[in-house]
Amino acid sequence: MKLYCLSNDPNKPCHILTFREITMMLDCGLSMQSLLNFLPLSFVPSNKLMNLPNWMPSDTTDPDLEGELKENGDRVFVDSPPEFCPPLDKLIDFSRVDVILISNYLCMMALPFITEGTGFKGRVYATEPTLQIGRLLLEELVVYIEQCPKSSFASQWKNFVHKCPYPLNESFKPKSWRQIYNMKDVNASLSRIQMVGYNEKIDVYGALQVIPASSGLCLGSANWVISTEHEKVVYLSGSSTLTTHPRPMDHQSLKNADVLIMTDLTQTPISNPDSMLGVLCVVVGLTLRGGGNVLIPCYPTGVVYDLFECLSGKMAELGVSNCPMFFVSPVADISLAYSNILAEWLSSVKQNKVYVPDEPFPHAMLVKNNKLKHFKHIYSDGFSTDFQEPCVVFCGHPSLRYGDVVQFIELWGNNPRNCIVFTEPDFDYIEALAPYQPLQIKVAHCAIDTSLNFTQANKLIKDLKPKTLVVPECYTQPPVSAPNLTELVIGTHAESSVIPYKWGEVINLPLKRKQGQVYFEPNVAQKIIPVEVKPGISLSTVTGTLNVKDNVHNIQDFSSESKTDKLVKYEWGTLNITEFMQKLSQEGVTDGKVESLGGVVVIHLQDEDALIQLEDNSTHVVCNADENLRTKIRNIVMQCLKKF
Repeated sequence: MKLYCLSNDPNKPCHILTFREITMMLDCGLSMQSLLNFLPLSFVPSNKLMNLPNWMPSDTTDPDLEGELKENGDRVFVDSPPEFCPPLDKLIDFSRVDVILISNYLCMMALPFITEGTGFKGRVYATEPTLQIGRLLLEELVVYIEQCPKSSFASQWKNFVHKCPYPLNESFKPKSWRQIYNMKDVNASLSRIQMVGYNEKIDVYGALQVIPASSGLCLGSANWVISTEHEKVVYLSGSSTLTTHPRPMDHQSLKNADVLIMTDLTQTPISNPDSMLGVLCVVVGLTLRGGGNVLIPCYPTGVVYDLFECLSGKMAELGVSNCPMFFVSPVADISLAYSNILAEWLSSVKQNKVYVPDEPFPHAMLVKNNKLKHFKHIYSDGFSTDFQEPCVVFCGHPSLRYGDVVQFIELWGNNPRNCIVFTEPDFDYIEALAPYQPLQIKVAHCAIDTSLNFTQANKLIKDLKPKTLVVPECYTQPPVSAPNLTELVIGTHAESSVIPYKWGEVINLPLKRKQGQVYFEPNVAQKIIPVEVKPGISLSTVTGTLNVKDNVHNIQDFSSESKTDKLVKYEWGTLNITEFMQKLSQEGVTDGKVESLGGVVVIHLQDEDALIQLEDNSTHVVCNADENLRTKIRNIVMQCLKKF
C-alpha cells in the first residue's frame, strides 16, 4: 500500500492511496494561499488600486515585466487574474485514478482540475450536502472571478520571483499555478459524483468496500472507512467533536484500523471556537451601538449559519436588533434554502425542529421578519432600497481578493467607527488587508475553526487504537506561531506507530495483503478431503478452475468433458525467461524486448502491442482485449512451469 501527498496544505488535502490494484484519491482540496499575492478584483474601478506604482527589480529592465507587479507599502502584488495552486499532477496520471472519495464541500474545490481534460474515467463519491453545497462554492468562485475580467494576464513575473520582496519571493511553485476553471468544467465534474448516505456500503470494483461515516464538521461531512475481508484503513479528514448544527461525529466505525490517515486539523490551535464566538458578538454589538457598520468576509455556507443564530440573539440582548443583517453572495438564496431542507444531515436537536413543524435554523425566521436580507450582489435589484446603516454584512470572499467584500472595504475602509471581523481561518488577515492599506476601519480577528484541535485529536487516537497512524509532518512539530507550545503536536501513542509525510512524498504503508477470500462451488467443496499434518492443522489439494472477475475469486468445477479427457496437473516453480522467449519465437512472436526492473521482468511485444509482466508470484498480460493472443501467452507460460 502506498500513499502519495499531492497537496502542500493539510487543510486542503489531496492524497492518492494505492491498494489491491485500486488507485483512490482521498479529497481534492484546492490551495488558495496563492490569491494573497494578487491585487483584488473590483467590478467598480478603484482609483486607489489602479494608481498603485509599478514595481521592478532594481537590476532588471525586462519590458515584458513592465506593469505586471504593483507596489503598496512594503508589499508587492501581481496585477493579473488570480491563480490557484492545484494538486500536484507529476506524481500520478489522473486518468489512472479509479475512485475519488470527497470528505466535505471544502475539500472538493480542485475537482474540475482533476476530472476534466485529464482522461479521468473513474467514480466520484460524496454525500448529498457535499455535492449540493460544493456546487454553490464552485459556482460562487467562478462567478466572482468571471464578473471582473482583466485586460491582460501576467506571467513574466514568475521568472523573477526570486528577486521579489517577501512574501512574493516565497510563493509556492508559482509556475504550476493555474487560472480558475469555467462553469462548463464545474458542471461536467459535478455530474460525475454519485451521492451516498452515511454508513452506506459501496463496492469498489470488487476489491474494496468504502463506507462514509459522519465526521461532525459540517453538513454531510464524512470520514471514510476503506476495508477488505482482512484489512481496514480509515481516512479521517475535517472532523469535529463540538456540538453545532451537523450530525455528530461517528467514532465507533473508525476503531481498530490497521492504518489511520489523519489530516485537516484546526488552523487555529491556540484559540477556542466558543470564546472567539463570544468576542465576535461583543465586537459586533459595540460597533453597532457606536453607529458603525460590521463587515464579515465569509463563505456562503458552514459557520455562517451559526453566526446568524448567535448574532441575532446577542444583538437583541444589546438593544441593536433593529440593525439589519445582509447576506450577499451569488448563491445566498440557494444556500439558505438548502440548509433548511437537509434535515437528515443535521444534529438531533435541529432534526426535531423539522417535525414540530419548525425551521431547523433561525435564519428562516430572521428572513421572514426582515432581520436578515439576502442578495446576489450589491448591484442586485432592491439592495440599494433596502440598504440601511448601521448594519452587519456577510459577504465573500474571505481572501478579500474578489467578490462584494472588495466594494465594502472601499465604502467603509476609511471610517474608524466601522469594523471588519475575520471569522474564517483560511487566510492571514494581515496579508488579506495588505493591498488596501492604509485603512482606518477597525480590525477584529475572531477566527472560528471547529475542526479537531491537537488535544482532541490525541484523545481520539487513543480511543480509536489504530496500529499505524499517518499524519502530515507539520503535525509532529509545534506550530510556527507558537514554537514553545510543544503540546500542540500529534504525540506518540503506545499502541500506534506514527508515520509522518510531506508534500510530493510517496510513502509505503505497512499493510500488505496476506490473505484473500475465495468462494468454492459446492461440487468442488464436496471433494475436499482434509488431512491433518499437525495437531489442529489440516491440508488438502483443490482441483478446479479459478475464475477471477471484478476481484471476486471463485473456484469452479471442471466441465464434464474436461473431467474425462484431461489429467489434472499442478504448475509450480519460477519461469525461465530464456525458455519462455524461445517458445514465444516458436509460436511466431519474435519481436519481444525484455527489460528487468528490480524483481519484475517486462516483455514488450511491439507488433502485437502487448505487455507481459512477470513477477515472482504472478504474471500480467496486457494485450488490448486480444483473447487469442492472451490464451497463446498463457499456454506458453504454463508450458515453462514445472508440474506435478
